[in-house]
Amino acid sequence: MSADAVAHVRARSGGPVSLGAAVPAPGGMVRLSRHDYTGQALPLWPDGVTPSLLEEHQVAPMPVERAGETRRVLAAVLACCWADQSTDPWPGDPAPMERVLDTYRALIGRSDDLMRNWAIGALRRLHDSAWIVMADGIVSLGPRCALWPVESQSVLKDLVRRVPEPERRALTVVPDADLVAAARTSGTDLVAATHLPDTDRAVTAHVPDTDRAVTAHVPDADRAAAARASDATPVVQPGGLADATDPGDPRSADGSRGGTDLRGPVSGGRVESGVVEFDDLLGAYDERRRAELVAAFMVVEHAAEPVQEARFAALRDPALRRTLGEMLARRGRTLIQHRERWITGYDDEAVALASAFGHEVTSTGSDRAAEAAAGSKGVFMAPSTSPGAGAGARAGGADTGAGLGESERAVLTLVLVHSVAIPRAEGLLPEDSWLSPHPTPADELRRHTQLPIGELESALRTLRHAGLLTQVKAGEEAGGYVPGPQFHRLTPAARRRLQEELILAAGPDTPLAAAVRARRSAR
Repeated sequence: MSADAVAHVRARSGGPVSLGAAVPAPGGMVRLSRHDYTGQALPLWPDGVTPSLLEEHQVAPMPVERAGETRRVLAAVLACCWADQSTDPWPGDPAPMERVLDTYRALIGRSDDLMRNWAIGALRRLHDSAWIVMADGIVSLGPRCALWPVESQSVLKDLVRRVPEPERRALTVVPDADLVAAARTSGTDLVAATHLPDTDRAVTAHVPDTDRAVTAHVPDADRAAAARASDATPVVQPGGLADATDPGDPRSADGSRGGTDLRGPVSGGRVESGVVEFDDLLGAYDERRRAELVAAFMVVEHAAEPVQEARFAALRDPALRRTLGEMLARRGRTLIQHRERWITGYDDEAVALASAFGHEVTSTGSDRAAEAAAGSKGVFMAPSTSPGAGAGARAGGADTGAGLGESERAVLTLVLVHSVAIPRAEGLLPEDSWLSPHPTPADELRRHTQLPIGELESALRTLRHAGLLTQVKAGEEAGGYVPGPQFHRLTPAARRRLQEELILAAGPDTPLAAAVRARRSAR
């Protein structure tokens, strides 16, 4: 796998990739440079098409929790941080978080404590998916805002003009400018949280594959991961649960490092032109077929569910589908077929490479911005739109410092056991299905885990944001949690690994578990 493909895998699963001083962006990425010549790299969309294309094709993106609140909070941040509208929105000017909350109050006409809690939760989701950066009570626009197309800025300006000015308190102990100046000189570095979180990712998130992230039209992923200009809806994607930074700090040949590194507040920056990635593949086609390839690329990468091949010429036509596969391979992705439906996931080579470096690929997106791929180290893969980061090492095992923590893995394992393994053993599920109509009640999770209630709720929230779990509301049947849409993005090899991990988790002393361990040791 090429170095550029590895960089795209890291960006989808972990959010913007940090670059050293004067290090160029990988192919297919745009470089956001800071005043000290370091920077971050973000994937470019082919032909300038954004994830809003999914709406045109009536394809559902990765869902985002409280998407409406998140959009409105992002609008409040934009109104506070984009003071000089003669320039591009990013990087903008930092603003105190309380000013953002005041603006949000004025926007929705409410000031109760519940509203404040929702707003703070939305700020965290936006931060996790790299749409904003929060540090020491200061908020600034995140790197994903640099991807807003120039043609959308007139709509964004109109949006900002319609956001009402908040009522300022009669007594201001410290002026906003002084708060920002103090934060700028504090030298605080903020590393984005590795949970949506979008592709998956995110999210991130994949909010992939557990991709892309932390995906979602908000969104790694993380989620997955720009906004539709008309409503500034981000995609949770990478940046949420992601290819979290390896504790050993493995660096690529150019000295860059994967993982999200958001430093706040931003004091300046510029967007450098990205390197065109697919022209050699798309140049051989006329305008119509080129548009069909780009549309299929965006849909399979950012959709929540596999899409029907009959709806997209690039999925129906074997020659076009081969070209689409080559486009995806340059980003460490592969097409996954579900009968006559298609979606994407992390290439198995990307998973093996991540395992070799000692860290896992997750996402939360697209994005977020995550998506799952299997239970051992390097197996769970997560978009962001992501605002955007997937899932990780051995379920219930020690935290490797990347992806999901021990609590999230333990909770995910419990849901898989009760919603998939037990119904499958009772003949209620097809053998190859990782989705389930049999929810695990929250009471069941409380009975079978020693996690404190607060930690359990936090783990469930992270897994929902990553697209690894879906909450089923109580109705005719009892409500609970089932595996999320990221499980669509498992390759056949990842499905086998996940099956083996579930056997080891549910029955470690059974003959079948012994056979799995023997087969692995033989390899």
